Amino acid sequence: MKEKLKNTAKVWTDPDDAPELDQAFFDKATPYVDGQSVSLEVFKQAVIKRGRPPAEVTKRPVKLRLDPDILDAMRASGKGWQTKVNALLKDAVKSGQFPPAIEFKQNAT
Repeated sequence: MKEKLKNTAKVWTDPDDAPELDQAFFDKATPYVDGQSVSLEVFKQAVIKRGRPPAEVTKRPVKLRLDPDILDAMRASGKGWQTKVNALLKDAVKSGQFPPAIEFKQNAT
């Protein structure tokens, strides 16, 4: 049956549904801080930025296979053990314990 039946009801739409908020809505909006109308610049400064701030130098995740005794010892050192592993490796690179082909860059991203 390809033809729509005449007695089929139309899809019901709730008249109380809020309209979709598009960019035009926000372009016409008036920002308020503490109940007073303010400029967009003042509003942006007053808005609290949540979450962790972006890091200057980000680290890259790797999968590393370690001997069980080494891993147990590092984990036993407590919270931040991965940072400690990173510091140990960084010191080893700086002190020349790796082949000269590996070049250490101070603030590499």
